[in-house]
Amino acid sequence: MRTIDHWLTSPWRRSAVAALAGALPILTFPAPSLWWFAYVALVPWILLARSAPTGRRAAYDGWSGGFGFLVAVHHWLLPSLHVFIFLIAALLGALWAPWGWLVHRFLGGRPTPGRGAAALLVLPSAWLVVELARSWQGLGGPWGMLGASQWQVSPALRLASVGGVWLLSFLIVAVNVAAAVLTSVRESRMPAVASLVATAAATSAAWAWAPRPAVDGRVRIAVVQPGIVDGKASAEKRFDREEQLTRQLVGQRVDLVVWGESSVGFDLGDRADLTLRIAALSRTVGADVLVNVDARRSDRPGIYKSSVLVGPDGLTGDRYDKMRLVPFGEYIPVRSLLGWATSVGKAAGEDRSRGTEQVVMNVGHGLRIGPLICFETAFPDMSRHLAQDGADVLLGQSSTSTFQGSWAPEQHASLGALRAAETGRPMVHATLTGVSAVYGPDGQRLGPWLGTDASAARVYDVPLAHGITPYVRYGDWPVHGALLVLAMLCAAEGAKALRLRRSGPVPLAPPARTVHESPARPGR
Repeated sequence: MRTIDHWLTSPWRRSAVAALAGALPILTFPAPSLWWFAYVALVPWILLARSAPTGRRAAYDGWSGGFGFLVAVHHWLLPSLHVFIFLIAALLGALWAPWGWLVHRFLGGRPTPGRGAAALLVLPSAWLVVELARSWQGLGGPWGMLGASQWQVSPALRLASVGGVWLLSFLIVAVNVAAAVLTSVRESRMPAVASLVATAAATSAAWAWAPRPAVDGRVRIAVVQPGIVDGKASAEKRFDREEQLTRQLVGQRVDLVVWGESSVGFDLGDRADLTLRIAALSRTVGADVLVNVDARRSDRPGIYKSSVLVGPDGLTGDRYDKMRLVPFGEYIPVRSLLGWATSVGKAAGEDRSRGTEQVVMNVGHGLRIGPLICFETAFPDMSRHLAQDGADVLLGQSSTSTFQGSWAPEQHASLGALRAAETGRPMVHATLTGVSAVYGPDGQRLGPWLGTDASAARVYDVPLAHGITPYVRYGDWPVHGALLVLAMLCAAEGAKALRLRRSGPVPLAPPARTVHESPARPGR
């Protein structure tokens, strides 16, 4: 142990170890999908920050671990952003510096049982605030939230309906903190065990209490995935392939056909021929077709990504313009300063334009759908608002064509399970090149995924439910609770500092008299 401590005295070696420790949670996400590992993945990082010689060094451990975490969960962006991904991770990794300092503050040295118990509340709260901060669209959005690693665990999906992915992240960090305390802090083992028991009891009660989605109808939704189409005139070739696949749905009694993101590379308002072809498909199949247009609009300036509903008579008028754009992929933040990113990677040469509001579309058969485009499916608040506005089905249109062969397609598809469970609404994730997936209102997967090697049209029998989940009703209450915990901590620390300042310095004791001194004549 002393050899390890001596080896870690080098700040560079220690930072490298922290980065590796921070990267461990990547194994919990697809494609490895080791969901159980999430409950111990943070322990090495916590133990490292706890052992830091100072709070300042612990903050650096938090920063370095955050850097490793962000590089790991976004590693598939490396071919697009190149060295820029490391700069972004270095900047955003600083969000974990206060978390590292708090680990040292509550678990460093020989913490009392009280400090150990407080850590089980403060540290998960601080982690949740980090996830909240980096969930801002301008900082990349909520990709790689710890709670999302539990997308295939039924009890976790039930808890997501209560507190969203936020509640799952909080519980995962709390278990990691308890595990770290059990392995390294003898004095606080009893509070750690008690916390684990209390956590298990609370989650079990929430699991039992949470209302289960009551199925009250069914619809048949077809996903059209054309697969990879390269070369010259790829937009025309892709449209032809999608048209061909859609014709295979004739006679299958579908209620809606969904194409993926950027499935149409031309403005339908300017290409009446394409609109007529899609309308003909709608008449032939007997269902509306939801396409996704990525093109410069003819009725207003700018390039938009838009979900457009086409019926048997042509454009229905239902349109949703993407609101939350991918930084660097669809726009460059502060282009005047960071525009050089286009010279080192595949950053957007021209910024896409943003939509202004979410839209619920009315489809035939009384079906109401709520479209989301690409990484908007990572934002729990957007799907929650669509459910509040009356959407029966959530529809995510995505591409991920650039990231074939990486873990990105599987990880993106898994997010649909969380959004479905949170809202109690089925979720359809339709892509151009895979992975496409469909989930029921409880978050359980319906039928097989369409992988990245598939070019097909598949029909899914989708159950409907219209109950209101606690998450839809009460929103991001775990985040509000975490902010309250940290506010109370700041208030307590501030009050403590104020008391110390008011008490003033401790007066020095009078010098002791020796045998040579007398009360009347000191010093003699």
